[in-house]
Amino acid sequence: MKKQKGFSLIELLIVVAIILIIAAIAIPNLLRSKMAANESSAVGSMRTINTAEVSYATAYPNAGYSPDLASLGGAAPCTVAGVAAACLIDDTLALANSGPTGKSGYWFTYAPVGAAPFTTYTMTGQPVTAGSTGQRGFYTDQTGVIRYAITGAASVASSPIQ
Repeated sequence: MKKQKGFSLIELLIVVAIILIIAAIAIPNLLRSKMAANESSAVGSMRTINTAEVSYATAYPNAGYSPDLASLGGAAPCTVAGVAAACLIDDTLALANSGPTGKSGYWFTYAPVGAAPFTTYTMTGQPVTAGSTGQRGFYTDQTGVIRYAITGAASVASSPIQ
């Protein structure tokens, strides 16, 4: 009788079980890491927008702060800058306000306050899918202080990021 080479069914089942156990441990950590990266990206995007708003208000003093996020961007190659398309931020961020156009799992809602020339504004950042693309909500205004709420929308009363 010849001895057959290869693995038995039991050995293969043990290997598959070990792989499934490792995957069950690794996947939740991967999702938490992705949410943390998305939240960091949202904070960085809000800082970028705050800086762009200061530049916009300096470049267009008669307009004050921009009337919307799209006014801070502009279609590539962005050769003609102006009040309607200042070319201060990337269009991906300038259009990340709803629908499938979120940036790194977050949507940004920008609102100037009052009438033109706008002297104040507010902005919030919310995860596209809470608990999946991010957990925390963010808020900022013309002061440049970024605030957060653990769950839900942040406001001017929320804790500032340290």
